[in-house]
Amino acid sequence: MRHILLAAGASALMATSAFAQTNPPAAAQATNPLLADWTGLYGGVPPWDKVKPELFPAAFEVSLAERAADYRKIADNPAAPTFANTFVPMQLAGQRYGRVMTLFGVMTGNMNSPAYQGLDREWSPKFAAASDAITFDPKLFARIEAVNAARAKLDPQQQRLVTRTYDSYVRQGAKLDATQKAQLSAYNQQLASAFSDFSRRLLADENTAITVTDEAQLAGVPDSVKAVAKAAAAERGQTGWAIVNTRSAIDPVLTFATDRGLREKVWRAFVNRGDNNDANDTNATIAKIVKLRADRAHLLGFKTHADWRMQDTMAKTPTAAMDLMMRVWPAAKARVAEEVRDMQAIADKSATKITIEPWDYRFYQEQVRKSRYDLDQAQLKPYFELNNIIQGSLYAANRLYGLNFKEITGTVPVFEPNMRVWHVTDRAGKEVGLFYRDDFARSGKRSGAWANTYRGQRKLAPAQTVLSSNNNNFAKGAKGEPILISLDDAQTLFHEFGHAIHAMLQDVTYPGLAGTPRDFVEFPSQVNEHWLLTRDVLDKYARHYQTGAAMPQALLDKIEASKTFNQGFATTEYLSSAIVDMKLHTIANGVVDPDAFERATLAEIGMPKELVMRHRLPQFNHLFSSDSYSAGYYSYLWSETMDADTFAAFEEAGSPWDKATADRFARILLSTGNETDRAAAYRAFRGRDPDVNALLAKRGFPITGVAPPAGVTR
Repeated sequence: MRHILLAAGASALMATSAFAQTNPPAAAQATNPLLADWTGLYGGVPPWDKVKPELFPAAFEVSLAERAADYRKIADNPAAPTFANTFVPMQLAGQRYGRVMTLFGVMTGNMNSPAYQGLDREWSPKFAAASDAITFDPKLFARIEAVNAARAKLDPQQQRLVTRTYDSYVRQGAKLDATQKAQLSAYNQQLASAFSDFSRRLLADENTAITVTDEAQLAGVPDSVKAVAKAAAAERGQTGWAIVNTRSAIDPVLTFATDRGLREKVWRAFVNRGDNNDANDTNATIAKIVKLRADRAHLLGFKTHADWRMQDTMAKTPTAAMDLMMRVWPAAKARVAEEVRDMQAIADKSATKITIEPWDYRFYQEQVRKSRYDLDQAQLKPYFELNNIIQGSLYAANRLYGLNFKEITGTVPVFEPNMRVWHVTDRAGKEVGLFYRDDFARSGKRSGAWANTYRGQRKLAPAQTVLSSNNNNFAKGAKGEPILISLDDAQTLFHEFGHAIHAMLQDVTYPGLAGTPRDFVEFPSQVNEHWLLTRDVLDKYARHYQTGAAMPQALLDKIEASKTFNQGFATTEYLSSAIVDMKLHTIANGVVDPDAFERATLAEIGMPKELVMRHRLPQFNHLFSSDSYSAGYYSYLWSETMDADTFAAFEEAGSPWDKATADRFARILLSTGNETDRAAAYRAFRGRDPDVNALLAKRGFPITGVAPPAGVTR
């Protein structure tokens, strides 16, 4: 997470060192439930029912002090550095702090009230300073360096942990001098504050809504979507319908509303989030973040932020990532031109002559879909009832990987009453952990869909099981009404569940080898999407919510026939965002006017005028709420290259349920965390590097003449 300017880097180091001299007050631990060990069945569970914002400041102070003391003890150990007396205790240090930060991170993502926003704003720089104090400790780094120099004596997993830890500390500034460390810490604290500021501003814009009082304006919009808008208005104490400024609420209106004026209105509100020259405008914050990132990269010896960020990725360099993106970009852009021609032909036949604009794209693509494939998205929704699709995802995980799910909702604490929880065991009946679902949009919850791991698996004593969660923003309608989701939403559900499966199948000893490179992270989740439309899942779970009938084969055939439909739009809106991200973070001096840069870059690559980036810079949460996806949004495409090629392995084996392939996939790629190089692991699974042709075929793009990027085969 993040930490407040104590003053400057040097002051922050001194303040954190003082923490190390303080023993955590026993009284605070006894009275503050956030500091208590997680108790109960399943290896202990988070006390979500006791979490309150006012409890966090004391919990932060105590857990930060305890973590600092843990590392101080390691650094001050008079014995010669060894793996056992340095790296093992480092793997276990700061566990109370980790639990507190899990609680805080989940609340700021899911229940982000002004109180939590205030805490985030105040404490984010303090967290950054405290982490820097550990990284910059010369005595601790000397021990890491000594063990690294003698790592040849260790077993392969220990060697990898030592090497990765040493490299990470160097990348984070451990070898800088005292003045440079102070400057770096100042940068990190300022960035932490800016990330918090960006998130607060964007959330405020996403909590706005467009009110409709005349139902005639909603002509064409399905009743289920109108019911959601009605409920949103009631929640806000309004009459009529409220179209909340989030993707899940906006997209159905853009797809189905026949009122072009309404489509334009909601589109403009959505694409201008954070870009309205008002109190929630994010442009100045973005400019500050990009400049600080560039300055930090220079201090650490790198030409650009992208060069620094990509050291620990599969792609390795900005050039390799750009190479893959720019090889796909021309085909995507050409397909957009074809799609627009098809849409314009239909528009030209309408009574009102229009030229396709961005707020028309989804509406007219739906008309083309109906015309070409006799497929109406409204036909599909009755088969995708949320509870049934959830059960389908659990069924697929059981059949593929032997995971068993028993719902225990109501027996463990949750932070929101609509959450559901499952107890998970493996084929042998051994406990894997718990899986939580938080599916519905609400005020204070950030937009999009994501996975959290409340507690990661490890075999290092004391061993622990997994607590994993999925978080979506599905629209919850009126009480008692069925919750029907779109095909796209169902694919999102399977996608996020792929992250959970990855966490639940993990089988590593050291927590430091659990996390995978950014451009591998999305791979397991993208692979999991493939099982949604298997006939077995559809027959058992995608049944009509009224009649109980399975989806007719004729309807599935239409879906299959239209799989590559609209891939120009989908690929171009995503890739434009990824390209702009990479180009933004390869600006050497980091000086940028975000709006002007966005316009210029899109013009340079020839962005079609009929659509916009999936995430414009002023609302690009992936990039500016933390460092995590910065210079890394390309990773979805990198992962999809592996994903498409992986599912091809199942097809080559003759069935999406082929047990031998599923077992190899789980054993080599899903369970191993980062215990081995991920590119080498992929080669061990597939016998070669991923084939870019599988990606192109999946998207329906021409293959001839497309050369593979570095590390990817034809």
